[in-house]
Amino acid sequence: MVPISRRAGKAMSDYDMIEKGDKIAVAVSGGKDSISLLHVLRHRRLVSPIKFEFTAVHIDFEFSDFNPAVLVDYLKKEGFPYLVEKVDSLKGERWEEIDCFWWSRNRRKALFELVARLGFTKLAFGHHLDDIVETILLNLFYRGEIGAMKPKQTLFDGKIIIIRPLAYEREGMIQTLAEQLGITGMGQSKCANDDTSHRYKIKQMLRTFEKENPNIVKNIFRSLQNIKRDYLLDTEQE
Repeated sequence: MVPISRRAGKAMSDYDMIEKGDKIAVAVSGGKDSISLLHVLRHRRLVSPIKFEFTAVHIDFEFSDFNPAVLVDYLKKEGFPYLVEKVDSLKGERWEEIDCFWWSRNRRKALFELVARLGFTKLAFGHHLDDIVETILLNLFYRGEIGAMKPKQTLFDGKIIIIRPLAYEREGMIQTLAEQLGITGMGQSKCANDDTSHRYKIKQMLRTFEKENPNIVKNIFRSLQNIKRDYLLDTEQE
């Protein structure tokens, strides 16, 4: 826990993620990343001089084949403050059959509305270094653009501030932490069809490349902080 918490603390400091008095909504799906983030934030709150609050927030689409009761019981047992927001835009559909794009879009919309309605100052996601790098390549390969999930991102003229405290952490380390905490396989993580998605294919590609170059993921992340603008195409050119 401590090494991951320390790296999260560095990311939070580098990007000014948390301010005194922040009220943070932590998007919790039930997967290892978001649950691990709750434990990391609890540890950061113990050791950080900055005082803040956080609440686990789960969006329940009331899928016919998914019940968040196991997740809720875990949050209660661990003493994490939590909210369950029921959303009926996908009610009755099967989680195992849902389109990943629509699941993500509807979930994010619901989270944004909840944050604004309840006065949270920040919205935290459990995205880690691998997620960010995969997104960079997804944008390059499938959207023809250069962009990534930022560790801290301001949206809608400052009305929504997203933070990703695990931005410096590798997925493997979070997996190990999750196993130590006994939180693997707790519930609805990301998307049921994620293993057939473009992201999954990129994940597998990166793992293959890392066998020859262990620094490849970190290098891709650093590339967005080391842009050679003189070698980019002018915007008027195609």
